[in-house]
Amino acid sequence: MREVIFMKAPICDFVKKYCADGALRLHMPGHKGACFLGVEQRDITEIEGTDVLYSLDGGIISESEENARWLFGTKKTLYSTEGSSLCIRAMVYLCAMLSRELGREPLILAARNAHKAFLSAVALLDARVEWIFPSDEGGIVSCRVSAEVLEQKLSGMKEKPVAVYITSPDYLGNEADVRGLAEVCHRHGVILAVDNAHGAYLRFLPESRHPIDLGADICCDSAHKTLPVLTGGAYLHISEGAPSLFSEMAEQAMQLFASTSPSYLILQSLDMANLYICDGYRERLAEICGEIASLKKALVDKGFSPIGDEPMKLTLATKGYGYYGHEIAEMLLEKGIVCEFSDPDYVVMMFTPEVDKGGIKSLSAALCSIERRREITEVAPRVAEAEVVMSARQALMSSSREVAVEDACGEVLALATVSCPPAIPIAVCGERIDERTIACFKYYGIEKCRVVKR
Repeated sequence: MREVIFMKAPICDFVKKYCADGALRLHMPGHKGACFLGVEQRDITEIEGTDVLYSLDGGIISESEENARWLFGTKKTLYSTEGSSLCIRAMVYLCAMLSRELGREPLILAARNAHKAFLSAVALLDARVEWIFPSDEGGIVSCRVSAEVLEQKLSGMKEKPVAVYITSPDYLGNEADVRGLAEVCHRHGVILAVDNAHGAYLRFLPESRHPIDLGADICCDSAHKTLPVLTGGAYLHISEGAPSLFSEMAEQAMQLFASTSPSYLILQSLDMANLYICDGYRERLAEICGEIASLKKALVDKGFSPIGDEPMKLTLATKGYGYYGHEIAEMLLEKGIVCEFSDPDYVVMMFTPEVDKGGIKSLSAALCSIERRREITEVAPRVAEAEVVMSARQALMSSSREVAVEDACGEVLALATVSCPPAIPIAVCGERIDERTIACFKYYGIEKCRVVKR
């Protein structure tokens, strides 16, 4: 990738000038720039000169998004101030529109560890999903799909899906063979859509591992997860090889689900991230990845079991060391170290170049001070295929009632019951709850669910 000689931050520049001009703010927001939290002066709305997100006219947002598009090497990149959840819904919408343009009802083949935003989009758009279930016992968070498995699945389907939808990297840091999956999809004339919420930085490794560079047609990145962007900042990326409908209707897709009051604080953060990436980020990223690789090796020597491929994520499978994941997380919390996620099997920690060597050293010391115990042999229950009684849309739109999970056997799930993180549904709306589903609910600490009223 060539060096950037000069790149502006047009959104930030406009807001800075607006603040300096001291205009009388007879527009939203209601704080009028007065200081309550300390950021209000830079918190503006869609006024003259600011551009209107998703209804752009070549203004400052367009210019900033063009900078991001160039950095990520895409045909089109759009900003989201509502996280990857908004981008996921837009991706499903675009795939549904493509399918209907081809004269077919939308059918998507999806890995079962999809984020609940995918499920809500499918329900709202009345698209159908055929699921690929995990072949191992990794719990609900992972669902590795190989090119071979995908080839078999697509070859055996009587009705061709419009798209294959996967999550890579997943919450544990497992990366899919996106290049191999893309080749299979394109051989079958199918779109590959990727939830890359955890992998925005993959584009800037010494050798890019970003889904768009590996052949995906469309993907989302949560900028706020791995780049120095405020919570809610995300990207929708469309590849050069994607159907033209995607780039032509991308703004419409985002606008359909988005707030009409996007945060200009988040837009400024996305804007400034472009300059951050240009200013030695690749070198800082390579350095922190090396530090994390060394940490993982030291932990293996200690007896821990790091898993996953992602270089800026440390996931420990803790049962082999004698602990549940949440126990390790609690021990670290007592030492002032806050983890991203834990469940009975894993504890997850995320890094960026903003974590200094001192922080990594403190984490290493804290983990290595934990005494190893006898292995826990309990295995996470597998997510199994359940009877589909009605469509996700029918279930979501049906009257429902809340029941204790132990009383839910035989009922039809109305709403996906899952916390965030990891926001991955154990059961899907419209599926009949059986004993295996209840076992999963209980394992992950879910005590109640909503079921369709009879």
